[in-house]
Amino acid sequence: MSVQSTSDWLILAVSVAGAILLVELFRRVLSRVGRKWDLARHLVERCTWPAFSVAAVMSFNIVFAPRMLGDTMQEREFGAAIERVAGLFTIAALTWLIIQASYALTDVALDRLVRIEGERNRRARRIMTQIGLVRRVATATVIVVAFGAMLFSFPQVRALGAGLLASAGIAGAVVGIAAQPTLGNMLAGLQLAFSDALRLDDVVVVQDEWGRIEELTLTYVVVRLWDERRLVLPVSYFTQNPFENWTRHGSRVIAVVHLRVDWSVPVDKLREELYRFIQGNPLWDQKDWTLQVTDVLPNGLVELRGLMSAADSPSAWDLKCDVREHLVTYIRENYPDALPRFRVETPETRAGVPWPDAERG
Repeated sequence: MSVQSTSDWLILAVSVAGAILLVELFRRVLSRVGRKWDLARHLVERCTWPAFSVAAVMSFNIVFAPRMLGDTMQEREFGAAIERVAGLFTIAALTWLIIQASYALTDVALDRLVRIEGERNRRARRIMTQIGLVRRVATATVIVVAFGAMLFSFPQVRALGAGLLASAGIAGAVVGIAAQPTLGNMLAGLQLAFSDALRLDDVVVVQDEWGRIEELTLTYVVVRLWDERRLVLPVSYFTQNPFENWTRHGSRVIAVVHLRVDWSVPVDKLREELYRFIQGNPLWDQKDWTLQVTDVLPNGLVELRGLMSAADSPSAWDLKCDVREHLVTYIRENYPDALPRFRVETPETRAGVPWPDAERG
C-alpha cells in the first residue's frame, strides 16, 4: 500500500461499506427465514446493530495501516494510537455481539416455555428462572473478560499486572471482604433458582404481603403485590428469612370462609346451599369442599368453616368472597333468627323466659 495515497483511503472506505452491506444482505435473508424460524427472527431483533458494529471495526482494523497517515515518527505514532483504539472498539463490538447472540439463542427457549400451561407450567417457570440467572452470570463473565482484554492490550498495564502479582494475596483478601455482600447475593440467587425454592410468577407471601415474583436477578427480587405496588428485596432475604410460596408444587389453593352465627342456624341446610352455590360457580375446580362447625364460642355463637378448592390463589380469593357474600345473604333472608345476637342475663331469663325475649343486638 503506497504512502499517503488517496486510493488507500478509498479502499478503506469501500471495505467498511462493503462489510456493512454484506451484513445487511445477511440480515434481509434472516428476516425472510425468520417468518418460519424463531431463531433467525431473534437473531435479527438482537444482533443487527452489534453485527454492523463488528463488521465496520473489523474491516477498518484489517485494512488500516499506521503508515497511511504519513512517514514521520509522530504520524506513525498517531496511526498506532488509532489502531489501538480500533482494537478496543473491536473487542467491545465482539462482546456486544456475543452477548446479544446468546440472548437470542435463549429467547427461543423462553418463547416456548411461556406458551406452556397447565401442570407443566411450574416446571417451565423454573427453567425460565434458571435461564434468566445463568445468562446474567454469563453476560457478567463475558464483560469482565472483555474489560480485562482491553486493559491488557496496553503494554503499560501488562507490566503493572506482572508487578501486582506479588501482592495478589492481600488484594484478593481486600476485594473479597469488600465484595462479600454482592457475592453472597449472587450465590443466594443461584441457590434459589437451582433449588426450585423460588421461580418467576410464583405466588408468595412476604412480610405479610401477597404478590407474585415479577423479577428475579442475582442481587434482588421484585414482588408485584396485589395492589400493583412493587416490593424489592435482596436475594439473600429469601435464604435467611421464612416466606410462603403458594405455587412451589402446584397452583391449587383451598379457599376458607369463616362465619359466626347463632346456635339456631340449620347447619345441614347451610351445607346444602353452599354445595348448590359452588356447583354453579366457575371458580370452583369441582374437587374439594366442606362445611363444618369448628368452634363453639363463649358468647353463644358457633363458628362455621367452609372450604372450597380453586385452581389458583386469585380464583380462591374471588371464590371465598362470592361464597361469603352468598351465605350472609342466604342466612339473613331465610334464617334471620340465626344472625349473631348478644345475650344478657336478667332475673326474667334466670326464671326461664325463652331466649327470643332477651335483648338482641
